Amino acid sequence: MSCSSRQLLCYVPEIQYFGASALHTKISRYWSDIPSDQYETLKTQLFSQIACFSSGSKMVLTRLCVALASLALNTMPEAWPGAVPEMVRVFQEEGGGVDGRARCLALLELLTVLPEEFQTSRLPQYRKGQVRGALGREWGSVCPLLQQLLRRGDSPGAVKARVLRCLSSWVLLDVPLSESEGLVEDCFTALPDPELFDTAVEAIVNAISQPDSQRYVNTLLKLVPQVLSLQEQLREAVQNGDMETSHGICRIAVALGENHSRALLEQVEHWQGFLALVNMIMFCTGIPGHYPVNETTSSLTLTFWYTLQDDIMSFDSERQAVYLQVYRPVYFQLVDVLLHKAQFPSDQEYASWSSDEKEQFRIYRVDISDTLMYVYEMLGAELLSNLYEKLGRILTNTEQASSWQHTEALLYGFQSIAETIDVNYSDVIPGLIGLIPRISINNVQLADTVMFTIGALAEWLADHPVMLSSVLPLVLQALGNPDLSVSSVSTLKKICRECKYDLPPYATNIVAVSQEVLIKQIHKTSQCMWLMQALGFLLSALPVEEILRNLHSLITPYIQQLEKLADETPNPSNKLAIIHILGLLSNLFTTLDISKQEDESGEGTAPPVKTAPPPPGPNPVVVVLQQVFALIQTVLSKWLNDSQVVEAVCAIFEKSVKTLLHDFAPMVSQLSEMLGQMYSTIPQASALDLTRQMVHIFASETDNFPPIKALFELVTSVTLSIFQQGAQTPALKRKPDLFLSESLDVKAVFHCGVLSLKFPEAPTVKSTCLFFTELLPRCSDVPPVARVVQEDGKLLLQAVLEAIGGGSSRSLMDQFAEVLFSLNKHCFPLLTVWLKEALQAAGFPSTRVTTEQKDTFTQQILRERVNKRRVKDIVKEFTLVCRGLHGTEYAAEY
Repeated sequence: MSCSSRQLLCYVPEIQYFGASALHTKISRYWSDIPSDQYETLKTQLFSQIACFSSGSKMVLTRLCVALASLALNTMPEAWPGAVPEMVRVFQEEGGGVDGRARCLALLELLTVLPEEFQTSRLPQYRKGQVRGALGREWGSVCPLLQQLLRRGDSPGAVKARVLRCLSSWVLLDVPLSESEGLVEDCFTALPDPELFDTAVEAIVNAISQPDSQRYVNTLLKLVPQVLSLQEQLREAVQNGDMETSHGICRIAVALGENHSRALLEQVEHWQGFLALVNMIMFCTGIPGHYPVNETTSSLTLTFWYTLQDDIMSFDSERQAVYLQVYRPVYFQLVDVLLHKAQFPSDQEYASWSSDEKEQFRIYRVDISDTLMYVYEMLGAELLSNLYEKLGRILTNTEQASSWQHTEALLYGFQSIAETIDVNYSDVIPGLIGLIPRISINNVQLADTVMFTIGALAEWLADHPVMLSSVLPLVLQALGNPDLSVSSVSTLKKICRECKYDLPPYATNIVAVSQEVLIKQIHKTSQCMWLMQALGFLLSALPVEEILRNLHSLITPYIQQLEKLADETPNPSNKLAIIHILGLLSNLFTTLDISKQEDESGEGTAPPVKTAPPPPGPNPVVVVLQQVFALIQTVLSKWLNDSQVVEAVCAIFEKSVKTLLHDFAPMVSQLSEMLGQMYSTIPQASALDLTRQMVHIFASETDNFPPIKALFELVTSVTLSIFQQGAQTPALKRKPDLFLSESLDVKAVFHCGVLSLKFPEAPTVKSTCLFFTELLPRCSDVPPVARVVQEDGKLLLQAVLEAIGGGSSRSLMDQFAEVLFSLNKHCFPLLTVWLKEALQAAGFPSTRVTTEQKDTFTQQILRERVNKRRVKDIVKEFTLVCRGLHGTEYAAEY
């Protein structure tokens, strides 16, 4: 600070920048360290340095301005009440050998960073309010200066650009729109200047987007004609392919319409002006070209249409009727515009797009789909009729051929609405189902949309099963086309789920086609899994003997393949094949549920398929599992040290248990025995999860209690033996690469540790805490540890917080504090997120702590990454609050 200006200027810019940044850090973060008698000297020196650097390095000048801004915020309004007028005065004075333009730019930089620094400052909450008020009062000094500079004909472009930036910065302080009205209007005069265009747009958008600005209706009404006057510039920009200009003008129109639609709608006498603004935004929505290749503007407008509709529908019924008369035709026009924008380009053009452009276009179409679904709430059944008439005209007009893109877009409109709106009572759906087979499908995109449209109508088909014969053949045919994999499989799954009680006549055909495509390996893994789920839904509605017959033909090829693989020496190739087959079985068993036949069969219009309860005897899934149990044990014996194979095996039983619940009882004994053997040989997380599931469902059943009790005791014993002696901790210290071993399931060990933290025995908890404090530092050098901490670290934090909240003895708080300290030191970015998420839950970790106390605890913990003793004190303090002991004599002894 004592360095003279000449000395500072002799350094290279990087050193100067470092010095200016250090100064800012000192003022902004350690203000209390600066003696009050040095405020004036510091201020004078900063003014001097800014004057010196006004013609020097821009980045150093900005940091010095930020430092002076921070000084002003810390001293206003008491110690430096007239901060802004003084800044203006100092930089308007002649002298110091600095030319007027440089002084002016330095002043504007200082005035620009002042509100920005306020937004990011660390001022206490009570000071923030005081300083915001003081800054608001300073606008009276800033506004005339900015207006004068912007209106002067001889102001250089650089000065005008800085003025516009300065305005953008100040309006973020909620400067009343009525007080910046003149300046905002001046911004419109800057728009024709290409050099000022972007900053002028930013200033206008920021000014009219402030939440408070809707109070100034008279100012808003003056802005409407200003925005409408930009239409000619907008049209010229579109004609000339000037995307930047059209984008900027659209941002202004949307900002005014979106932020103030209700306020402007209420000015009924000005309805024509607002309607003109709405039509201007419609022009922006329908801007020519394909998004995102030839235009990027139309997507900006979509939220406006939601907002306008919401505001119209929020009025009382009488006023709503008036607005609907004006705006329903606008929204019908919007549907046409959106469907035109959703059209694919020509095949040749689309083939030239990059994968990123195709993905952006897909997302854009999803946004259009959401908008159409929303618009349906205003236009209702008439919208579907409108789409149906247009589609009918295209498909029945033999004289004039229409592009597939047009057909696809109209279908896409139907699909968008039918996916989320109940169209069961629409009188046009039967006609639509009748039209679909007439569509000449010679294009993948069109075929995809046909599939998704049929899928969206699955619920309607369940109420009108007679129409299934029209569309099911199309779906089954599409199953054989790898390009239609996602759409055809997901549509079949929806039909099988919604219409399963009407599908028995088609079941043989569906199973045969599905088996064929599975054997030919037409689909990727995830679609194969969906297909198995579809078959599970389908088989659920058949008589048990038919289920067993279909299961036999469906599963036998895979069982034979699995037997062959089980005999082979383990290698990466046959591992993938085993996991794939196990995945197919578990997905099939996820949806195969005969228990719901009785409940659901009478829901549709079709007669119930089954009027009697399922016949006595084991569930078909149990029959199959019992048949393949020995084979699964063989697979396990060879792959027990591979967590992915073990996980795939456990998934079969876990999905079956979840679906069958108590019908799974015949398998409890043998599965419990197998699980016990697995877990005692190599403990793995998936086995632990399945054990939890089994205990949850069967522990209360007398017949199944003995095997479940034995399994629980075994798992507990194994877990205790791992952690009671802290066996993993020395291994971590001496040989951390043991945790890289393929046979060790780090995830299982981690989960066991989390469970052990909840045990009542203090030695176990202590050794487990020690284990975690040794494990967490290994995040940086042992990838499996890093992976499990990233995926499941939040579970560890929740267990620690639960203990601190009262779940464990107070004598163990030092150990839990050490785990928390280790998390903070080695997983800081993750901990900041986990703490916020975990402590959001009401009543966690204790009903006695308030949200404010939880926030304070979070801030205190995150601040301490070096002082372990301090973290222990914070934890002890917080656990007393959680237990309702804070401030008691009992706590004083703690």
